Amino acid sequence: MKRDPYVDRWLEGKPAEPVLRRVRDVIMWADTRMGEYLKYGTVQFAYNGDFANFVQHDKKTATLMFNRGAKIKGKFPHLEGTGPSARFMRFADLGEVEARTSELSNVVRAWCEMMTPVAKTPTGRGSRGTAASKARRS
Repeated sequence: MKRDPYVDRWLEGKPAEPVLRRVRDVIMWADTRMGEYLKYGTVQFAYNGDFANFVQHDKKTATLMFNRGAKIKGKFPHLEGTGPSARFMRFADLGEVEARTSELSNVVRAWCEMMTPVAKTPTGRGSRGTAASKARRS
C-alpha cells in the first residue's frame, strides 16, 4: 500500500485524526488498486476515477462521501443517501469504524471491480477483472 506523505500531513491535528486514519487504512488495505491524494482540500481515494473523500472533517466524527456511490453494485446497509449520485458513510468513533470494516472493504472492492477496464479475450468477448477476483464473486 503506497501512502501519500501529503495525506499524512493533512491528517495531523484533525479533531477526528484517529478515526480518519483508521478509515484510510481500511480503504487502502482493502484493494491494492486503490490510491490516495489531496484534492479540493481533502483526501481523495481513487481507482480509475474518484471513489470517495472525507467531508465535514473539522469535527470529531468522520464522514466519507462516495461521489458516485449510487452506482456501486451490492448491498451496503451503512451507505446513506437516496439521490442519483452520492452516498455517505458516517463514523462517530473508532468503534464504528471497526464495526464497519468488512462492509467498507467490500465497498472498496466493488468499486475497483466496477472500474476495472474490460479486456478483450481471444474470442472477442469482454472479460473484467482477474481470475482471483472472479472466484471471490462466485
